[in-house]
Amino acid sequence: MENLPAEAKRLLETNQRKVPWKKWGPYLSERQWGTVREDYSDSGDAWNYFPHDHARSRAYHWGEDGLAGISDDRQRFCFALALWNGKDPILKERLFGLTNMEGNHGEDVKEYYFYLDSTPTHSYMKYLYKYPQAGYPYDDLVVTNRRRGRNEHEYELIDTGIFDQNRYFDAFVEYAKESPDDILIQISIHNRGPDSAEVHVLPTLWFRNQWSWGNSFNKPELFQTEGSAKYSVQRCKNF
Repeated sequence: MENLPAEAKRLLETNQRKVPWKKWGPYLSERQWGTVREDYSDSGDAWNYFPHDHARSRAYHWGEDGLAGISDDRQRFCFALALWNGKDPILKERLFGLTNMEGNHGEDVKEYYFYLDSTPTHSYMKYLYKYPQAGYPYDDLVVTNRRRGRNEHEYELIDTGIFDQNRYFDAFVEYAKESPDDILIQISIHNRGPDSAEVHVLPTLWFRNQWSWGNSFNKPELFQTEGSAKYSVQRCKNF
């Protein structure tokens, strides 16, 4: 075992010694809204019951979502990236897409994101999201795609002209584990456009809401300790 690569050792520790290297990983959905997991309506119409516009103001029941995020393997405690370019009406916290009725070819995510790297134990992960510097064309994408027929091409995000002259940010998020419960996170933002541009970077920690649905979960607490970069979690009953 001494001559094995570091990741091979982590895999052996996971399989033979039950060391929880896989406890934290990319288990956080990037789009929980509009899915059958969140459809507890009378009609069974998940698309209209929980659209994208509701996602920022309603509590999910069975999961969470986020951009370039991670969580524990039971998705109780989550971390993800949020961005704001100073022009969008809302924060960019999750992927946007068309519902099955809005797209001329059905359901379709209208974002550009890339999973660049990940080891089997998620000891290292790298993700790229391309964030426009102009206001995101939510309405344009919905209206134009609705007008197109089934035999026409889809109207993609790049077709809106929002990436002209490379006016966008490359947002890289990297995760590296020092130990199963010690995760280092690096966020790098690169302006690919010709001019300076505003961007707000808002890394976010939160709990999945398990306490608002009539079960025995107490509401957990998150509080700051030892400066702005470290946090401590006070665990609650059954958490």
